[in-house]
Amino acid sequence: MKFSTREDIEAPIEHVFQAISDFDGFERSALRRGAEVQRRERLTEPGAEKGWDIGFEFRGKPRRIVAELTHFDAPNGLQVATATPGIAGDLVAELVPLSRSRTRLRFSLEMRPTSLGGRLTIQSLKLAKGNLTRRFVARVAKFAIDVEDRYKKY
Repeated sequence: MKFSTREDIEAPIEHVFQAISDFDGFERSALRRGAEVQRRERLTEPGAEKGWDIGFEFRGKPRRIVAELTHFDAPNGLQVATATPGIAGDLVAELVPLSRSRTRLRFSLEMRPTSLGGRLTIQSLKLAKGNLTRRFVARVAKFAIDVEDRYKKY
């Protein structure tokens, strides 16, 4: 199952890449929403964090996700592989400069079942794909607007 969208952002590619690779900011956001986030490894150079263990409650059950940064190509994009019992996924953010002050963000999330339980979960998500796609697109659009606003204030 795949979700994808693209947004054109009125900001240079370097600024947009800095926003999509702000791992500390994403961790703080997850913590504010009640998730537990632990880095599995931390190196000293920017963008060299290798992975996270994330725990949260969804539909009344505790869930765990392991996320690992698999590709980090400044300023062109990054890729994060995720795994949870029954489902594996890839989160890809690609940046394309349209001009010096305009960048296109392509964002996709692909999930694959790795067990029978995962297959059932993905099947139930497919039933709500329209609603989930709208929420995904809206969330990425809000992120793009936030990046533009931060650049204008910068």
